[in-house]
Amino acid sequence: MAGRISPVNDSQAQQKAAAASDVNPNVSNWNLPNVLTSLRILFIPVFAWLVLADHEWWAFGLFVALMITDKLDGDIARSRGLITNFGKIADPIADKALMTAAFVCLNIIGVLPVWVTVVILVREFGITLWRMALLRQGKVVPASKGGKLKTVLQTIAVAMYLCPLPSWMDIPTFAVMLAAVVVTVVTGVQYLIDGRKQNS
Repeated sequence: MAGRISPVNDSQAQQKAAAASDVNPNVSNWNLPNVLTSLRILFIPVFAWLVLADHEWWAFGLFVALMITDKLDGDIARSRGLITNFGKIADPIADKALMTAAFVCLNIIGVLPVWVTVVILVREFGITLWRMALLRQGKVVPASKGGKLKTVLQTIAVAMYLCPLPSWMDIPTFAVMLAAVVVTVVTGVQYLIDGRKQNS
């Protein structure tokens, strides 16, 4: 029947409505979570300079601080009902910008193989652009089940590279980074599989 909504499309509509319903139109963009997100973006060049200038402890400390604000702004926004469209757009931009800066800077100073950065960034930006393209077609791709694990592993791996650890930690540090690469690739493939199933 022409006017009938299929179960898949109906489910997609419900998901999109749920995603939009958590945005409070009466909340000003000038709130604490958005300020924290904006500060995270503003401090990314400072972080990059600290890494390139070989200020290891300062770079490590700022990276940890910025990652803590990432957790805080989300928790505060949800607990206080301060979720805004600006926050939903700016937060993932801040996350990807920070991690991109970290990986590229680690390549520049020669402590991380370039191929690691290429694999991770191609996956991150490729999946993001793919999900955005599908969303414009009204198709919702569910979050990957391993997304949080991927983020945790990437964060720990980068932090270990930034921290001036003794040389015997080089192999364990690279092992954590390899684990991050594997989980990043696997979750990327899982996104494609889930998206195909969800929108077929």
